Amino acid sequence: MSSVAGQWGDSGLAHLTGLPDGPPDFSRANVLSRAAEITADAATLLAGRAGLLGLTRGGRVSAGGATRLLRARDGWCAITLSRPDDVAAVPAVLQVDDAPKEPDDPWGALTVWAAARLTGEIVERTGLLDIPAAALGEAAAAPPRIRPISSPAPVPGLAGLLVADLSSMWAGPLCGHLLARAGATVVKVESPRRPDGTRTGDRAFFDWINGEKLSYCIDFDSQADQLRQLLMVADVVIEGSRPAALARRRLGPDHLAPRDGRIWLRITGYDDDSGRPAFGDDAAVAGGLVGTGVDGPVFCGDAIADPLTGLEATRAVTDSLHRGGGELIQVAMSAVAANYAELPTTEPVSAHPAPPPRRPHVTKPGPETGADNDTVLHLVSERRCLSC
Repeated sequence: MSSVAGQWGDSGLAHLTGLPDGPPDFSRANVLSRAAEITADAATLLAGRAGLLGLTRGGRVSAGGATRLLRARDGWCAITLSRPDDVAAVPAVLQVDDAPKEPDDPWGALTVWAAARLTGEIVERTGLLDIPAAALGEAAAAPPRIRPISSPAPVPGLAGLLVADLSSMWAGPLCGHLLARAGATVVKVESPRRPDGTRTGDRAFFDWINGEKLSYCIDFDSQADQLRQLLMVADVVIEGSRPAALARRRLGPDHLAPRDGRIWLRITGYDDDSGRPAFGDDAAVAGGLVGTGVDGPVFCGDAIADPLTGLEATRAVTDSLHRGGGELIQVAMSAVAANYAELPTTEPVSAHPAPPPRRPHVTKPGPETGADNDTVLHLVSERRCLSC
C-alpha cells in the first residue's frame, strides 16, 4: 500500500471517484501528489466543496449532479446542464418541439440522442446552443499561455498587492482565496445583474472561498468608468468570464493604459479564444482526467478541473511576480486537466480506507454583495494619488 494511495484515500477523493455501487477508485492518486507540490493543503482544496455539501461519487453522474458521461458512437462525451438555460435548450439540441416527459427528463432523451452520434457532432451541436460539452480526451496538455502586456517591475511579495477578482464559481475565486491567504488585498467584483452563482443555495462554499475578500458590487455597463479605475490600479486582475465580455466594454488588458508589473490572469475553458463554455466536470473529461469504471470512464473527484486550475493559476501568478509581472496569463481548465491526466495511473482498487471528504474550516462568512464598496473606492483613490 503506497503513501500515494493512502493520501488519495484519506483526502476523500477516492470516495468521490468510482461507480456508486462499486469500490472507491484509487487510479488517479498521483493527481493529489502533484497538486500537493503547490500547497500542502491541496487535499482540502480539491475535496473541500464535496465535504461542505455532503457529496459522494455518482460514477457517470458527476458528484454535483449537473454533468453526465454519455456513450457516443465513437467514444464518450460529457454534457453539463447546470443552468436553467441549459435545460431549456435541450429540445433545440434534440430538434424537437418539447422536452420529453420521461422520469429522467432530460437525460433519458439526451442519452439516446448521443448514442446515435459521433462525439464531434455532439460537441458542435451543443456548442451552438451554448451548452457545455466535451469529448473524452479532446484537449491537449499545455502550459499557461503568457505574453507581455507591460514592462516588468520589482515586486517585494504578495503582502500589500491589490487583486481585482472578477471571476466567479470556483477556479478563479480559489486563486483569489490563496492570494488573500498569502497577504494580498483581494477585491471580489460582481455585477448586480450577475452575482457569483455560489451565493445561492448552500452558502458554506461561497463563505469558504470568499471570506477573506472585500466585496465590490458595480454595474459593468453604467459604472464602467469606476470599474476601469479599479483595474488600472490593481496589481493583479483575475478574469473568469469570456474575454469578449470585457472587450466589448473596453475593459480588457489591451484597453487599459499599460502599468508596469500588472498581471492579468485569464481563466478559460479551452486553450483557444473560442469562448466555449466549460465547467469543472466537463473540462476534466475534455482533458481525459477520469477514473476507471466497469465498461467505461467515471468522473474523477468533484469538478476536479476547477480546483486544479485554481492551484495552477496561483502558481502561474506567483511565478510571474518573480519575473516582475507585466504579463497576460491564460490558464485553460481543459489543458490543466490534460496535464494531470498524463500522470501515471495506479491500481484502481486499494485496501486503504476511503472516508468521505471532511468539511474544511470556514474562517469567516463571505461578504454580502457590495458590503465594502466605500472601502474599495477609498483604496482606489489612495492608489491613484500615489501614482500621480
